Formats: sequence, structure tokens, C-alpha cells
Amino acid sequence: MAEAGSSAARTRRAGLAAAAAALLVLVVVAGSAALPGGRVTVLHSLRHRSTAAAAVVAGGARRWLRDSSWPPAAATRSRADGDADGSARAVAGAVEDPEAVANDVHVSIRNSTARRNLGYLSCGTGNSIDDCWRCDSDWHNNRQRLADCGIGFGRNAIGGRDGKIYVVTDPSDDDPVNPRKGTLRYAVIQEEPLWIIFKRDMVITLKEELIMNSFKTIDGRGANVHIANGACITIQYITNVIIHGLHIHDCKPTGNAMVRSSPSHYGWRTMADGDAVSIFGSSHVWVDHCSLSNCADGLIDAIMGSTAITVSNNYFTHHNEVMLLGHSDSYVKDKAMQVTIAFNHFGEGLIQRMPRCRHGYFHVVNNDYTHWEMYAIGGSAEPTINSQGNRYLAPTNAFAKEVTKRVETAQTVWKSWNWRSEGDLLLNGAYFTPSGAGASASYSRASSLGAKSSSMVGTITSDAGALSCHKGAAC
Repeated sequence: MAEAGSSAARTRRAGLAAAAAALLVLVVVAGSAALPGGRVTVLHSLRHRSTAAAAVVAGGARRWLRDSSWPPAAATRSRADGDADGSARAVAGAVEDPEAVANDVHVSIRNSTARRNLGYLSCGTGNSIDDCWRCDSDWHNNRQRLADCGIGFGRNAIGGRDGKIYVVTDPSDDDPVNPRKGTLRYAVIQEEPLWIIFKRDMVITLKEELIMNSFKTIDGRGANVHIANGACITIQYITNVIIHGLHIHDCKPTGNAMVRSSPSHYGWRTMADGDAVSIFGSSHVWVDHCSLSNCADGLIDAIMGSTAITVSNNYFTHHNEVMLLGHSDSYVKDKAMQVTIAFNHFGEGLIQRMPRCRHGYFHVVNNDYTHWEMYAIGGSAEPTINSQGNRYLAPTNAFAKEVTKRVETAQTVWKSWNWRSEGDLLLNGAYFTPSGAGASASYSRASSLGAKSSSMVGTITSDAGALSCHKGAAC
């Protein structure tokens, strides 16, 4: 009996030690996740420890904690070197599926930190925006939580998060100076924050530019909403705008007309170019999960000192000059521009400018480039371009294999520009021409989130474009 009692006591002590170790690890995880860059640190560190539970059982929790470093040297080196695949290689021999382990850890971290208390869920797809909200079957009652799921340079765009929900019931746009209540134009010009949704499927053909006011979200989830065959969206000299879940296509030049921009102001508008989304002198803008195609000018253009922009999860098709970022080579106020291009699918029928950059800092991360006819990424006026974890599939044309294009600039000039490709997957003869000395200060200003492995791009971008969401079910 004494021997049995001693054995039971040892078993209890071992269990308590293991529980204490697990609690300590959880505390460190939660604390690290709260620090800037903490989630990356924890993710790399726990990948390295995917078999840690076996070590605890075999050697005792106290000895495992004593002998372990935090974080592991291998993970620290991977982060310092900016190697998106470094941590996966470090544990390739230790686990069967490193990406699956990373996703499991990602779920655990979210469920053990403050975001769980806010009702956030994780699908574990690797798409951090979608993992933040799409598993919630009650998303239609929690719409404004989307504003807390932003990433990249535009992550602080809250749109109409702190305002009322406004329901668009009328697709007409008969009078751009005195819009009717219930129309999209009436909603976007209001002074107060609004989260704008749609009562039913509709096609909105705008008579003139839709000139938005600050702190607005246009949220197309739950309806099939097209802005098409007329003018499109203008974001000018305002801040905090979210555009989500719209089909925007066949936009045409309009103008030489009076248009209202607020309840107290309307004025004369000259001819607009026909962009799908025009961002002019604005900041904190997020365009997410839209399907854009076939407009008269650009699909998304950001100029005249615009900054703090994220373009994510969009599906671009059938267009020539897709995205222009920067007003002109001589407009130096664009040197402060910071734009994140993430998780998008650049699809069929595209020719060039995905994006075309001028002054500023541009993070192109985890996008899927399946079509271009001339080039994918171009620039002039010494932009810093940080390309990480993208998949570039070159066209069959032997003369269009290069991803990059320096627009009308001699090599003696552009050879000092900081353009880099890191962890990109280059297929069918695609090649990226890097340049510059790789100044860390420059790339730090062109880095806005941690890149996933390019092997995950297909999964991350599989639902790019406007989603088909239904009430009562995960989107």
C-alpha cells in the first residue's frame, strides 16, 4: 500500500508539473502576442516546438523548460534574415506537415487571447483577414467587426465602424445634387459615420461620380451588388473608408456636372477618367473582396498624396492598366505613400500595372498573378517595392516573361532603386529583376505584414473577389 501511495503521489506531482509548464507557456504566448510583432515570434517559436508535448512527458516539465531557449535561435535567425520560409525549413524534419502545425498554432493563439472574447474565430486558412471573420455564422449581426480585421498599411481604416447601419433600398441615382433617401449616394455623403449595407441584390448605375465622405463603409455582403455601366467611386480628400464585397465594372468617364459631396456642399465636377475606385489625397483606405474589371481608366488608382492604403482579396480581370499608385514623377508629396497589395488574384485578360508605382513604399505580398500580357509590376521615380511570397505565372509569350518593368528609365538610374523579390514562386519562365543595395530602412517602410509561404498562395487567394454570403451561415 505504501508503495502504491508513493507511486500515486509521484504521478500527481508529474501531472502538476506538466500543468504548470503548460500554463507558463500559455502566459508567454499571450504576452508575446500582445507585443508589436509578438504573434510572429510566437508562431515561429511554436512551430519549432511542434513535438514539445512528447518532451514534457518523457523528461518532465521542469527539465524541458530549463533546457529550452525562448525564442529558439533558428526562429530568431529566420526573422532577422527576412526569410519567409526559414521556420518551415527548420522544422521540416520534425513534423509531417509544417503548414498544418502553423495553422493549428494560429488557431490556438487566437482562442487564448483577447480576440476570442470579442467573438473572433479562425478558419486557419492562412488568410488572416478571412480567418478573422468568415467562420462566424452570425456575421450579419456582427458586420462592423470586419473593421478590426484589417491588415497592412490600411489596417487602421475603421470606415463606419462606430456609426449606425444604413440600409440601401433604392438602386437609382437620378439626381446627384439632391439624392433621395434610401440611395447609396444619399448614404455616402452624410457627415456621420455609417456602415452601409444593401436590402437586396441590385445594379447601381451612377449618373455621376459617387463622391464619398469620411468614415464610411460600403459593405456588399449578403447581396449581389454591382456598381456598373456608369460613373464609379471617388474617395477625395477624406479619411477612413472601407469598400467591401462589391462588383465594380464597366465604369465610364462622366462629369461636367454638379455633384453633391456632403449635405451642405455640392460643386462643379470636370470630366472623370472612369476609374473603378479613385483615391485622391486620402488616407486610411481599405478595398477588400471586390471583383473589378473592364473600366475606362484604372481599376484602383491612388494619387495626390494618398497613403495608408490596403488593397486585399480582390479579383481583377479583363483590364489594361490595372492599378496606378502615384500622381506623376514630379509630384514629390507621394513620397510618403505606403500601400499594401495582399491576397489578390490578378486573373484573365489583364495587361499591365499590377501595380505601377511612383514615389513611395509598396508591399506586394501573397498575391496570385496568373495573367499578364506586358508585365506585372512596374514603376518610375524611385519607388521601394517589396515583393514577398507571391506566385508569378508568366504568359506563353517569350518576350513577356519579366515580372518587372522600369518605365522609361535608364538602367544607370534604376539600378539603385530598392526592388526585391523574397520567397516568390516564379513559374513558366517568369523572372523578377531586383535592384538596389537593399537598405534595411527603406524595406522596413515597405513592410506591413508577415508574408506566408508562396506555396499557400492558392489557398489564401482561392476566394478572392466578392463573396456569396448568406445569413445564418459562415461566409
